[in-house]
Amino acid sequence: MGTLLWMSGRAFLIALILTPIVRDIFRSYNVVDRPGQRKVHAYPMPRVGGIAIAIAYGVALLTGPSSGPLSSSPAAWKLIPGAALVFLTGLLDDFFNLKPILKILGLVTAASVVFFSGLHIGDLATRPLSIWLDFPLTVFWLLLSSNALNLIDGLDGLCAGMGLLATLTLFSAALLHGNLPLAYATLPLAGALIGFLCYNVNPATVFLGDSGALLIGFLLGCYGMIWTQKAATLLSMLVPLLALSIPLLDVSLAVIRRFLRNQPIFSADKRHIHHRLLDRGLSARQAVWVLYLFAALAAAIALLATSFGGKYQGFFIVLFFAVAWIGIRQLRYSEFNIAGGLLFGGGLKRAMDVRLKLEQVASTLEQADTDEAWWKALTASASGLGLMQVHWITSQGSRDEVLVQGTPRWSFRVPLTATDELEVAGNLASTAASFDLLAFAELVCRTYPSRTTEEAPSKVVLATP
Repeated sequence: MGTLLWMSGRAFLIALILTPIVRDIFRSYNVVDRPGQRKVHAYPMPRVGGIAIAIAYGVALLTGPSSGPLSSSPAAWKLIPGAALVFLTGLLDDFFNLKPILKILGLVTAASVVFFSGLHIGDLATRPLSIWLDFPLTVFWLLLSSNALNLIDGLDGLCAGMGLLATLTLFSAALLHGNLPLAYATLPLAGALIGFLCYNVNPATVFLGDSGALLIGFLLGCYGMIWTQKAATLLSMLVPLLALSIPLLDVSLAVIRRFLRNQPIFSADKRHIHHRLLDRGLSARQAVWVLYLFAALAAAIALLATSFGGKYQGFFIVLFFAVAWIGIRQLRYSEFNIAGGLLFGGGLKRAMDVRLKLEQVASTLEQADTDEAWWKALTASASGLGLMQVHWITSQGSRDEVLVQGTPRWSFRVPLTATDELEVAGNLASTAASFDLLAFAELVCRTYPSRTTEEAPSKVVLATP
């Protein structure tokens, strides 16, 4: 234990001394992160903290004991070549703003190096995996952990603090279960992060940058694989997931949100968890401490889940998901509220019902070969769509059909040809009228018998009283 504490203390001192030196050097050369639309800092800030962390961690490992857990079971050494590649990839991105595909390529290369050096997921609850499953799972896990820490790096001290809590969680689990190689790999990183946080807590004077955020996430992903190699049960393998729960939750929510909004997965926005906390009125410092609190709670659940001989693991996992669900609800993501209303509030069923009715109306109108037949088919079908009135205007005159008595609250006018148009009206309180009006406009235009090759006006008009 004394040697382990000395390694951690060495990493702490190197990071503590080296961080301001690196910060001032790059500030003098104007290599800084400038304020922008998605940034919360007000002044240019050096983003090279990853350099100090990488040097502190590397020196602590390389000058570690020549005998002991690191030499007899050198799992920690297997991650160093891959971690170096991740650090260089992040450093290049800090200086040259690499395209996402290049960053992904660098991370995949680093993950492959780690895999073929002998560090991989390997087993799932003592069940060996074939290389065709083991390799993609290993690469995916390391990509996920690296990007999760990188995406959450949005407030002073947030990413480094999350990394520190996750590292200490895995270190504690390693001590509880006698996994000394994991303990020797994790505690030096904790020391380096504590030294760096002395300059990164609010108000920060230096940022991690991608070189630091990607490196921390990659190392934590590797620690998780070192843990799983001695995990006895499938539930105990959830410890790394719980240790990284906040960053993983943030990246998962980001992917789901962008999918629901039909946005590119790698697009940037200001709707991450820390942004939502700021929108709720918290200060940057308060938002960070709230996330620290939830990360510490997840860490406690992770450690408890590995204790008691595996008796209450299921209970602690359910407890975590319950807390996570409450937290997500408090963030008030509009995408999830809308999706939940569609799936569980009957919105999806109503939308499908109306869509099916539109398909039936289309089938009926397509069989009409004259304007008179088309009008009769339309008025016969319109009541099923929740419409109150239908008004048909042609060069020869106009015709009205009142389907439901009352005063309409909205009207929708569709140009059919240069001289003909159709106007429909309905009530805002009618749930049956919540169909796709543009799809309805396309339908009546497409099936109108008198429609010629002449282009009708391209716009439709929705009017309310």
